[in-house]
Amino acid sequence: PDIYAAVHCAALIIVPESTAKPYEYYRENVAKSVELFHALNDLGCPRVVFSSSASLYDTVPGFLVTEEAPLRPGSPYARTKYMMEMVLRDFCAAYGMQGIALRYFNPIGADPKLRSGLPLASPSLVVGRMVMAEMGQIPAFEITGVDWPTRDGTGIRDYVHVWDLANAHVLALTNFKEAFERAGNPADNYLVINLGTGNGVTVREMVTAFEKVAGHPIPKVEKPPRPGDVAGAYANRDKAQRLLGWQPQLPIEQAISDALKWAAKRKEILGY
Repeated sequence: PDIYAAVHCAALIIVPESTAKPYEYYRENVAKSVELFHALNDLGCPRVVFSSSASLYDTVPGFLVTEEAPLRPGSPYARTKYMMEMVLRDFCAAYGMQGIALRYFNPIGADPKLRSGLPLASPSLVVGRMVMAEMGQIPAFEITGVDWPTRDGTGIRDYVHVWDLANAHVLALTNFKEAFERAGNPADNYLVINLGTGNGVTVREMVTAFEKVAGHPIPKVEKPPRPGDVAGAYANRDKAQRLLGWQPQLPIEQAISDALKWAAKRKEILGY
């Protein structure tokens, strides 16, 4: 009962893997979240900040999505996040809990002070794969999908520095009560908030930014879309500003630089 709030970040998150292994994703993400939320309620912890995902959104004209945009989770991973949100929302309405679902867009980078970063030696996300291509650990960075209805045919995303994302969690916790008051204390005790920069960046544009920071081109190759891939979206972040007082501070160039610095020190820090 002395715990003010819990932050639930745990999940399996790799979209193509979720298509190949849906059982593992529904077990780890959904079934275990049901038990976690139930245990928190039993223990008298009434507030939950939940790591959700922008992958829930349907593709909309212009790709800019608000929290009220239509949902259409396009992979088992995305559907697990949708289910986790629905479970939390129902618990909040039934048991008097309060939940804030933070819908992440695309976190990149590392702690600017290099105290933490991607722990995986072989990450699956965009910047991690670019780093591996830059370091010669993979033959080339794969641009998966070049025929999407975007300005250059590649997927469009909203890349947010992980340190800005971390700060949003701090604000969600420290302004938890105020966020509900500013939202008019919704009857279902549940808030959804987008966390993104508000800027859409295509994969080709991200490659260009990466190469500028790295100081040289990286090997790259075009490939078909992976299972579960979508054209993408970027965030309207007005609600995060209004309810949490949050706005991102760090540009994608710093996120790329921090990711490269972390990759150079990861083995020294983590030992693998």
